Amino acid sequence: MGVSFSIVGLLCAVIACAMPTWKVTAFIGSSIVVAQIIWEGLWMNCIVQTTGHMQCKTYDSMLALPQDLQIARALTIVCILLAIMGLFVSIIGAKCTKCIDEASVKNRVMILAGILFFLSGLLCFIPICWLAIHIIDDFYNPLVAEPLKRELGSSLYIGWGGSVLLMLGGALLSCSCPTWGDRYQQQKGHSAPPVPTTAQPAGLNKQDYV
Repeated sequence: MGVSFSIVGLLCAVIACAMPTWKVTAFIGSSIVVAQIIWEGLWMNCIVQTTGHMQCKTYDSMLALPQDLQIARALTIVCILLAIMGLFVSIIGAKCTKCIDEASVKNRVMILAGILFFLSGLLCFIPICWLAIHIIDDFYNPLVAEPLKRELGSSLYIGWGGSVLLMLGGALLSCSCPTWGDRYQQQKGHSAPPVPTTAQPAGLNKQDYV
């Protein structure tokens, strides 16, 4: 279940990173031209006409982008890379694979995979929340012109869902660590068997051995 949640969260993170609908046009005033809809993403912006024609263009310069988009780009890419690493680590430590024979080592590998998934979900959650806060602040800021105001796009909601699934899957995988009682029982079970004691001969007491 943890691996399944993490895989779905990884797919959602990839879709959210690729889609250009992080910011969409806000129709709040009479001065807004409703003949076209503007989408802004991490890699490109698109203009969708009411006739159905869409024109997209990638950003010319990365350094000319706002700071929130630059940070969102970096953290989202790191999130996807960590999730891919966690996926490979979880395959190595899965019970159905024969890469590792010892069960205790497999538990540690699955814990590492869970940590990677949880960190990837956290790195996906931070830029989405930060960008959403900026969008909401600009929306309610009276100094920002109405044509420049944006609303939350569908990519943010997909990214939120993916980040929650990644963190949930990572938490479930981390729970595969055995408890301290189980470890003690395992160590006790592998310890050397006790040496049998010989019975004392009849008619002898403790003073006869001194």
